[in-house]
Amino acid sequence: MTPTLLGRWQSRLLLLATIGVLISIPFALTYGGPGSHPIFFWVLGYVAGFGLVWDVLYDYLQKFRWDRDWPAAFQVLAGVWEVVFIGILFKTLGLPGMARDMPLDTFIWHYSCVWLAIFTFSQTLMRVLLPRWRFRGGQVL
Repeated sequence: MTPTLLGRWQSRLLLLATIGVLISIPFALTYGGPGSHPIFFWVLGYVAGFGLVWDVLYDYLQKFRWDRDWPAAFQVLAGVWEVVFIGILFKTLGLPGMARDMPLDTFIWHYSCVWLAIFTFSQTLMRVLLPRWRFRGGQVL
């Protein structure tokens, strides 16, 4: 499948709003003692927000490939770049809604779990649950 920009955006938002939230709930419930901690949902928000911008660049770069495809290895590199970028902003500037005192390893663990779940779901069950998704450039709607 060669995703379109609109397909990238729709897929990213759908997967973060479903799989990302489901993976973040246990983190939110267990981090920092009893009660819910919203910092992990802020992480999802920043990943979604910055991801919409990154997808414009990814879509542009994809057009330079001879087959106009975006292989899984590039998705892994994009995931690594996104965690590094957001991690640097998180630790140096302190993004609103995210406490700077949260350990970096907790942030990386949460991001990695969310990213791996979304990557796995998009490569497997997404193709089963939404069969036309592949043929519409990743567009869900």
